[in-house]
Amino acid sequence: MAAVGPLVLFGSGETARQGRQVHEEVLRTLPVPARVAILETPAGFQPNARYVAERLQQFVEHSLQNYRPSVTLIEALRKGGPGDPDDPAVYGPLADATYIFAGPGSPTYTVRHLSGTRTYAALRERWAAGAGVAFASAAAIALGALALPVYEIYKAGAELSWAPGLDLLGEFGLNLAILPHWNNAEGGAHLDTSDCFMGAERFAHLRALLPPGITALGIDEHTSCIVDVNAGTLRVRGQGGIAVMRGDETRRHEAGEELPLDALRPAGSCAARA
Repeated sequence: MAAVGPLVLFGSGETARQGRQVHEEVLRTLPVPARVAILETPAGFQPNARYVAERLQQFVEHSLQNYRPSVTLIEALRKGGPGDPDDPAVYGPLADATYIFAGPGSPTYTVRHLSGTRTYAALRERWAAGAGVAFASAAAIALGALALPVYEIYKAGAELSWAPGLDLLGEFGLNLAILPHWNNAEGGAHLDTSDCFMGAERFAHLRALLPPGITALGIDEHTSCIVDVNAGTLRVRGQGGIAVMRGDETRRHEAGEELPLDALRPAGSCAARA
C-alpha cells in the first residue's frame, strides 16, 4: 500500500511568496507533471465561487510552472444542486490527482457539502494513495475533528460553539481543531481579531468548550504546517509559528522547527490508523 501523502495546512498566504515555497517543497516529493485538482467547495455558496477557484488556478499555473501542472477545477458546490459532490462528473477528475488544493470560504459550508460525499471519499482515497493535500484558511478549519463556525460567530453573532468537522486525521489519533489566521490583526486597536478572528477573550471561552482529547492547533498568518504521517512529523514553515493547545497547556513552535506528531495527540495516547 502506498504511503499517505503530505498534508499542508496554511494559516494564510497560500499564494504569497512563502506559500509558493511550501508548495514547491511538497511538489518536489510528488510526480511531475503535477496533476492539480482545485476544490471549489469552500466558496461554493458565493456567486463568485468559480472566480475564487480560477485565481488559485492562475497561481498554480504561473508560480509553480516548474512542476508542469495541469489544473482541474472540481466544481463540488452543493449537495443535491448544481455541482453535486456525488455526481461522477464532479468527483471523477479527482481519480488521478497528485495534489489537491482548496482555500477560502466557509468552514461549516465546506463540511456540510463534503461530509459523506463521493468527492470527499475520492479525496481521502487519493491522499491514502500518496497524493498531496494543501488546504488553507476555511478549508483547513474544515479538516479538523471539530470546525470553528467563524462566519456564524464573527459576522452574525452566533453563540460560541464548535461544529463537527471532516476529521481527516482522526484515524491517525490526531483529533484536532485547526485554527488559521491565529495572529490576525486586521481589527486594529479597537477590535481583537487574533485567535482566528475570535479574539483572545472569546477564544478562551471556546477553548473551555473543547471536549477532552481535542488539540487546538493555531497557525499564524503566512505560516504553514507540513504534516508527514509516515514520518510522524510536523514541519513549521513561513513567517510566524504555531500554538499547540492540549488541555490547559499551550506550547509555541516557530518557523523552521520540526516536532513529532505525538505533540498533537492527547497526553498518553499513541498513534492509530484504521
